[in-house]
Amino acid sequence: MYRTHNCGELRLADEGKEVTLSGWVQVGRDFGALTFVDLRDRYGITQLVFDSEDNASLCTQARKLGREFVITAKGLVRERTNKNPNRSTGDIEIMVRDMSILNSSKVPPFTIEEETDGGDDLRMKYRYLDLRRGPLQRNIIFRSKLALETRKFLDAQNFVEVETPFLIKSTPEGARDFVVPSRMNPGEFYALPQSPQTFKQILMVGGFDRYFQIVKCFRDEDLRADRQPEFTQIDCEMAFVTQAEVLATFEGLARHLFQHTIGVTLPDFPHMTYDEALRRYGSDKPDVRFDMELIDLNAVAQNKGFAIFDQAELVVGICVKGQAEYTRKQLDALTEWVKRPQIGAKGLVYVKCNADGSYKSSVDKFYHQDDLAAWAQLTGAEAGDLILVLSGEEEKTRKQMGDLRLEVARNLGLMTPGVFKPLWVVDFPLLEWDEDAGRFHAMHHPFTSPKREDVQRMLTGDHETMKALRADAYDLVINGVEIGGGSIRIHDRELQERNFKLLGFTPEDAEDQFGFLMGAFEYGAPPHGGIAFGFDRLCAVINGQNSIRDFIAFPKNNQGRDMMIDAPSPVAPEQLVELHLALTGKKEK
Repeated sequence: MYRTHNCGELRLADEGKEVTLSGWVQVGRDFGALTFVDLRDRYGITQLVFDSEDNASLCTQARKLGREFVITAKGLVRERTNKNPNRSTGDIEIMVRDMSILNSSKVPPFTIEEETDGGDDLRMKYRYLDLRRGPLQRNIIFRSKLALETRKFLDAQNFVEVETPFLIKSTPEGARDFVVPSRMNPGEFYALPQSPQTFKQILMVGGFDRYFQIVKCFRDEDLRADRQPEFTQIDCEMAFVTQAEVLATFEGLARHLFQHTIGVTLPDFPHMTYDEALRRYGSDKPDVRFDMELIDLNAVAQNKGFAIFDQAELVVGICVKGQAEYTRKQLDALTEWVKRPQIGAKGLVYVKCNADGSYKSSVDKFYHQDDLAAWAQLTGAEAGDLILVLSGEEEKTRKQMGDLRLEVARNLGLMTPGVFKPLWVVDFPLLEWDEDAGRFHAMHHPFTSPKREDVQRMLTGDHETMKALRADAYDLVINGVEIGGGSIRIHDRELQERNFKLLGFTPEDAEDQFGFLMGAFEYGAPPHGGIAFGFDRLCAVINGQNSIRDFIAFPKNNQGRDMMIDAPSPVAPEQLVELHLALTGKKEK
């Protein structure tokens, strides 16, 4: 028997028991007559004691143990004289009577502790070592618990878990597909699914009125901290539902997950239109844990002789409460931050609201005190506050100010850990016009229905009418992160054909790509809609972390590579021939 107990469960109540523990050596400490070893498994750490007076050879063996050696030890539980209050097993230790080394270990390339000295690439190359660390193990265990709670809730709501294919047909909309050559069908390819979208709609036609799946999806796109080429979704669809019913169901799921994983009761889920979110926060996924709303200043800032503002489509400001004491160095740093290529602003204007009621700004020569007082009135600024202002093209400037708002909040610590503010963003545009391509793109995907009152306008409207169509779509945002998104779907062939036409599909292309779906719509397709939650992202947000990588057992790096197994990698020339991707099995010189 390798163990009678794990390394996290023994307590004072177990004193006197003979136990067997197995695990990895965290660290050893030699004090001459006594040698102490911290033994670790995924449940915790227990201190082992080796006494040279009791067993000299065993103590000598213990002194030779290196970090990460795998051992099994048998002994008696006793009370520690120097207790460790920071450890669950800190009141006891094991007086070892017998020990076996199950496997030795090379010196690890980084420390396997709560905080490690290993960089990202090194940790990913030796992921099997990184996975031994407490933070990673807690994250992966949390992920497992979140999946179980998801299934519990959805099962109680009569959802049926259905697996959909991983080898499907490539489609031109959305991100790039990963394609898989078919050996049995020369010159033809499968694609890995970006989502199970069309399959879950087919399930609704097939009479499964409540479907879900915790499913892998694949997108061949540029990566960052919250993206991976393969990721996981909580994918759901419902038939005979309105938008309100979908939102109510998945508010319930979100509340259940937060309550049953971290014991947090979420507040109300307000609704905010897409247009309102952009106007007030400069983002369609606003973080509403703090204020600093965007305020239009055109009426009070233009036509005063300051050409930069006079020529701008938009002058917009935010009020930073209590920060009039910002130094010139801090303001210069913010100015340089907004001028970075990632943000793209040309400069930053500030106004300090002094304690004596006066104003000091970076554009004093163009604006009198009365002018600046009007800015303060509009932004709600009082004595001691700071006003920050950007100008330019409306769409770009709102986004720039939204980014600046978040940067200021980060600097001031306004993103309070453990506070969660959810909201639904609704009424997205259905279509986006692409000037370069000369056609529309779907804001979400080509199966999203317009709002019911916009259906007839979509079927009969002109080009300008199409730009104003609203989607029956919704995103769940928590703390400035899009957790999930979905929509009510088109379930009528005529409307779906019209949408494909607007998106630049010829009738032949639409039939070739999606004829199976439109054909299904002719056999009594019910009204339906759904949502997909980013499962990896949800794990990170609930735990207050920015990156999803540490919630994925074996993630890829920023270049889409698996550093541990060194993938992607070349394949044998013979395989390429079998897959009809090469003319010969011999390597070309």
